[in-house]
Amino acid sequence: MGLKITEEKENALFNRKEIKGFIDSEVVPSRTETSKILSEKFKVPWENIKIKKIIGKFGSKTFSVEANIYSSKQDKDSIELKKKKEKESEKKDEEVTEEKTAEEKPEQEQPEEQTEQKQTQTETQEPQQESIKETETIKSEGEK
Repeated sequence: MGLKITEEKENALFNRKEIKGFIDSEVVPSRTETSKILSEKFKVPWENIKIKKIIGKFGSKTFSVEANIYSSKQDKDSIELKKKKEKESEKKDEEVTEEKTAEEKPEQEQPEEQTEQKQTQTETQEPQQESIKETETIKSEGEK
């Protein structure tokens, strides 16, 4: 695959480079392939690249590409909107890591559960005592 850059613009406000170019390929290049090609060309990690468009014309083997290259992953995450698929994949990753940590430390959770039960018992007793005090004050006010 060959990459030809037609336009490169530095956007200081968003800390990124806005790239427009063409890729020669037999089939439509995927976003990951395109981001890896751009990362090699500009010597940045592929996580810092957001591919905006990959457009091909019928019968042509050249594809128009628009991308933003950020200086850091934090800049990219704070500026670019994430697609629904990206959000779902991140949630799945988080759930997997939570399950692994839960499996590794089941012994430590048992004492925490016991302390939580004690806290809920004391919390239910306190409102009952407060309501008793309120009813006593209302009765004493009614007697006056």
